[in-house]
Amino acid sequence: QVQLVESGGGSVQAGGSLRLSCAASGYTDSNYCMGWFRQAPGKEREGVAAIGGDGITSYADSVKGRFTISKDNGKNTLYLQMNNLKPEDTAMYYCAADPGRNPAYCRLSIRSPNIYTLNYWGKGTLVTISS
Repeated sequence: QVQLVESGGGSVQAGGSLRLSCAASGYTDSNYCMGWFRQAPGKEREGVAAIGGDGITSYADSVKGRFTISKDNGKNTLYLQMNNLKPEDTAMYYCAADPGRNPAYCRLSIRSPNIYTLNYWGKGTLVTISS
């Protein structure tokens, strides 16, 4: 089974930056759909960013221009560079992956994560942004 472990969360003031990492193990296929999702207390889980097996990325409108998703296939690691953080970015951030989803599905998973779900999930890393 694929295992995903997030790291890099923490507390930072508004305007600051964080870089989240997701170490993947249990598979060697680098063509997974992978993404980042987040959930704030009392709110529905939302998609943040995804990258398909072809390397094409997609982002939620709320993070475009501020967040960048990337992956290092050699290290089986997914990253989320978060710049100009805002208090509304405060949430538990989850890494997710699925071997059988094309880039279009990845985009759908970001827009509607409760419908277009991915198979494998990490336990999350907490990001707290103060004003």
